[in-house]
Amino acid sequence: MEFIKKVIKKIKDGTIKEMYHEAKWIYSYIRNYKMVVIFYIVLGIVGTFMSLAGSIASKYLIDAVTGYDSGRIGLIISVIISMGLGNVAISAVLSRISTKINVKVGNEIRADIYDKIINTDWESMSSYRSGDLLNRLSGDTSTVAGSVIGWIPSLITKSVQFVAILSVILYYDPTMAVLALISAPVTLLVSKVLMKRMRKFNKDIRIISSEMMSFNQETFSNLQSIKAFNLVNVFSNRLRDVQKKYTDVNLDYNRFSIYTSSFMSVVGMVVSYSCFGWGVYRLWTGHITYGTMTLFLQLSGSLSGAFSALIGLVPSAIAATTAAGRIMEIVELPRENMKDEDLVDRIAVTCDDSGLAVEIDNLNFKYADSEKVVLENANIIANPGEIVALVGPSGEGKTTTMRILLGLLNIDEGRSIIKSNDDLECDISASTRRLMAYVPQEKTMFSGTIAENMRMVKEDASDGEIIEALTAACAYDFVSKLPEGINSKIGERGNGFSEGQNQRLSIARALLRNSPILLLDEATSALDVATERRVLRNIMSLNTNKTCIVTTHRPSVLNMCDRVYKISQTQVTEVTTEEVEQMVVDF
Repeated sequence: MEFIKKVIKKIKDGTIKEMYHEAKWIYSYIRNYKMVVIFYIVLGIVGTFMSLAGSIASKYLIDAVTGYDSGRIGLIISVIISMGLGNVAISAVLSRISTKINVKVGNEIRADIYDKIINTDWESMSSYRSGDLLNRLSGDTSTVAGSVIGWIPSLITKSVQFVAILSVILYYDPTMAVLALISAPVTLLVSKVLMKRMRKFNKDIRIISSEMMSFNQETFSNLQSIKAFNLVNVFSNRLRDVQKKYTDVNLDYNRFSIYTSSFMSVVGMVVSYSCFGWGVYRLWTGHITYGTMTLFLQLSGSLSGAFSALIGLVPSAIAATTAAGRIMEIVELPRENMKDEDLVDRIAVTCDDSGLAVEIDNLNFKYADSEKVVLENANIIANPGEIVALVGPSGEGKTTTMRILLGLLNIDEGRSIIKSNDDLECDISASTRRLMAYVPQEKTMFSGTIAENMRMVKEDASDGEIIEALTAACAYDFVSKLPEGINSKIGERGNGFSEGQNQRLSIARALLRNSPILLLDEATSALDVATERRVLRNIMSLNTNKTCIVTTHRPSVLNMCDRVYKISQTQVTEVTTEEVEQMVVDF
């Protein structure tokens, strides 16, 4: 009754309920392979009975050679060899099935989680470090995938093995069965007490593993800056601090495991010696044969081993459900806000010639994790054929405005809309992103060739179209001088090209996309003034109805803009022509 009360308490405090919820999530992937898993379980059960049959056959072989039944030695040996070969074959098949399922389920979960991560609300996801996400996508997913074969089928096959062995021992000697099960209540008690601690250790280890991966990923992404600021020793020392935390957590778990495993080993020794002593006594008194004695020794060890294996599934279940919980934490984040997709499709079809207008109307915004208001009653208009600039001090809301226009952020109050020439309009969201091309200040080129990077936004683009976009972005002058031209390699994050070259390549890619709305977020900051102005002229000459919105710290191109808005201290104000001219003079 006391045990039942404690179980009920654990259910109420959420521990078992949480594990059940996580296990149910794992099952959602298992059911896609249920027929293969069932076949795996059946083979495992067959292997269990073949192994048991081999043990019983060994008993009769020993009895035969000791004179009890010497007439069937050949048949018994044949059975033993057949059972052994059968077990080898089954083990090989099980190994193949296990690998196939692990790989397939692992890939399916990773692909599913990957898709969900990249479609998750940007603001919700931004609080997670990329290394942590990678650890969840790789390590946690591998643990969950391994549990499909390593946990649930093992629970069934080991249970069958336990019951079968116990039945055979009971048939020959009930007392031996009782002795073999001495460890059962002790093992259950230890597992019940330690389950919560195991779960905590699993969480701590996965958290510190994510921290380690995040640190390494961040280091390698910023290696140039680390070297430039002579921070190599600083980061080397930080690594050792993270490693110390990693070591402490793992050693704590190791100490915990040693104590529990040593205790259970002692219990196992007591059971083994008890069974051996009882078997010797029964043999001495003439109640059993040498063959039966051998069978008892084999099966008592197997029974204890099967029970220990069942209990041993508890840590693997905890590891799997803990990993599932970490994955679910990411998967259950809110999805991106996709509004009016059918309406966006209609606008996309009809806007080619006339272009699209962008309007922000009485917009208020603050980030979810902050009380600070970023934009208050903001109003911005950008019409087809216009270049509209956003200026102002750093950190005052220019990039935030760009994120709102891209549908990455959800606004608190007001409206941000796109309007077509035939009076169709829709709220800006993730679905309107298809109508825009975006170029940020930082490097956004991917590893591969220049042409492959360009074709990411237009798969069927011809070499001529790529060259035309590169020319408009003032990039073809250096691309044409490369040994392989547009088929030249680009390193990760644009490695191998200067900041200015990366920006021009990014602008070329945006132009090739040929969206009616172009957003340039400090995208020309690394260009000289003459090149910057030439790029902007080329952009507008390619499509006179393109709507171009730029953020900039340099007022040198402001006199090319149709309108200029200043963002400062949460307010957005339109700048007059005289103020623009004064900005240019002051600069």
